[in-house]
Amino acid sequence: SYDRGATVAGVVGVGRLITGMDRGLQGMCVNERRHLIVPPHLGYGSIGVAGLIPPDATLYFDVIMLDIWNKDDKLQITTLSKPERCNRTVENSDFVRYHYNGTLLDGTPFDSSYSKDSTYDTYVGTGWLIKGMDQGLLGMCAGEKRSIIIPPFLAYGEKGYGTMIPPQASLVFSVLLVDFHNPKDGIFLEHLEVPESCKRRAVTGDFVRYHYNGTLMDGTLFDSSYSHNHTYNTYIGKGYIIPGMDQGLQGVCMGERRRVVVPPHLAYGENGTGNKIPGSAVLIFDVHIIDFHNPADPVEIETVYRPEGCNVTTRDRDFVRYHYNCSLLDGTKLFSSHDYEKPQEVTLGTNKVIEGLNSGLLNMCAGERRVLIIPPHLGHGESGARGVPGSAVLRFEVELISMEEGVPEGYLFIWHGEPPASLYEQMDLNKDGEIPAEEFSTFIKTQVAEGKGRLMPSSDPEKVIADMFRNQDRNQDGKITSEELKLKSDEDQEKIHEEL
Repeated sequence: SYDRGATVAGVVGVGRLITGMDRGLQGMCVNERRHLIVPPHLGYGSIGVAGLIPPDATLYFDVIMLDIWNKDDKLQITTLSKPERCNRTVENSDFVRYHYNGTLLDGTPFDSSYSKDSTYDTYVGTGWLIKGMDQGLLGMCAGEKRSIIIPPFLAYGEKGYGTMIPPQASLVFSVLLVDFHNPKDGIFLEHLEVPESCKRRAVTGDFVRYHYNGTLMDGTLFDSSYSHNHTYNTYIGKGYIIPGMDQGLQGVCMGERRRVVVPPHLAYGENGTGNKIPGSAVLIFDVHIIDFHNPADPVEIETVYRPEGCNVTTRDRDFVRYHYNCSLLDGTKLFSSHDYEKPQEVTLGTNKVIEGLNSGLLNMCAGERRVLIIPPHLGHGESGARGVPGSAVLRFEVELISMEEGVPEGYLFIWHGEPPASLYEQMDLNKDGEIPAEEFSTFIKTQVAEGKGRLMPSSDPEKVIADMFRNQDRNQDGKITSEELKLKSDEDQEKIHEEL
């Protein structure tokens, strides 16, 4: 048979072979070698074969068994390994991606996907595969390994295939199922960790900051936000990310950990992307939601403690002293006033603190404690600040220590009643016709002490008085004349008159 370049194929024990060969092949295993001595009465007898085998010839055969099958054989499936977790298995009409080594029954290799450096990708149960492979892939889990032995009538039959698969050959496939999906599949969600408290869940239009690890179904990592050392930040439900993640992030809680399994038609499709995500790949994202907000969100205020008999509350222009702890929503501490010797001080409504904190400090009593959740558009915005990530939602724990009533915007001092009719004369303490800084300061402090007026509250009243003097000393010669001294209300009226 070696000279002919083809194996001998035949059915054993039905009279199609000489009796000696029929009996000699019985009980052989694949790859077994036998030496058969066939006497003439079990060979070609007294007749022989004209021109080839003389009469009454004893025949010697050196035989190697390459393949065995029976028409009643079925597919032989052996599970070599199987993952512990298996959410679902292959069904007809699924699209599969698998690696394989293909050999004949005697171990002769005929093909391998590994040599092509890519998986074999196809639909199951739709006629794209030989019947044996269509059946052999059913019920597999992603990541499962199987040995599938296929008889020829479920493979390439009497004709074989090309030069590598002879006629009537049984085929052995060692298969690793990389992943599979169905074109009708949606995303699959697995809630790994959900916080006990979830006041609000993310919806379309929210801006989400999250960390993720992205893997293929065989565990191959293709991307990770952790490796970039910052969160992935995006709007959800608006087409900025793959459709599967747009859907998969809906309804998340802050702090939640979630696994999102995305079929390729909701990811990167048949073409894949880059050199790490192959075509038709199912993607798995393990996400950790850091925070989210909506551009329409206000400051969220929770009053932790409010003293009894709270009649006076803070307003814009009031001067307040407060303690605070500032953190991200994942608990990461950013800043704390307790790290300094004194509480924080600020005049509300003067753009000295972020807008959300200013809003959160309004309408507070001395001694009141609040928790403020401040969205980034009322915090440090998309760019963030030193130590504050971009688009971060901030959590402030604030306690109002004290407050001083403020003055209207643009004023440094206001009278509680009408100012003196002869203001300049009263301010000119030594009656020399000019008012230096010392006289001005003494006069203002006296008015405050007698309750006739009040300064804009500040930790440094001397600086406020100095600013007042500088405003009145129009020519900056170190003294105020009667022509220079003007009330703020009079100045405002003059401006209105000029505009008219």
